[in-house]
Amino acid sequence: MSDSDLVKLYSGRILALAADIPHLGRLPAPQGSARRRSPVCGSTITADVVMRDGRVAEFAQDVKACALGQASAAVVGGAAIGRNRAEVEAARDALRAMLKDGAPPPSGAFAGFEVLLPARDYKNRHASILLAIEALAEAITAAEAA
Repeated sequence: MSDSDLVKLYSGRILALAADIPHLGRLPAPQGSARRRSPVCGSTITADVVMRDGRVAEFAQDVKACALGQASAAVVGGAAIGRNRAEVEAARDALRAMLKDGAPPPSGAFAGFEVLLPARDYKNRHASILLAIEALAEAITAAEAA
């Protein structure tokens, strides 16, 4: 990766998101939790949720990830409250398609993922970027099953 590629990938917007992740930590009594780990880089994200009326009422995330994973967690943290499982799964699927298939970024509450468009060309970064939304989707599923 050249220096100009790194500048493009780690833009000021990505670094600003990574420095200001909403809902950091763990919930004291989550209804559902999920931990995701990237085997490529070792990044991990644990998501906790409390659901009310089928929607995320409380959310927290423990983030140990690279700048791209942190930026993704910031987008998730800003959008998670008030979302239902279908909305989160649709955002997860749209983010995956954006990274792997060249599809447009997710829309609505998760439109902030567009900042990660430059990472599309770096397949080794995709797993870390997907961790937060995958952990949230799995935590919601766990809460609904409880």
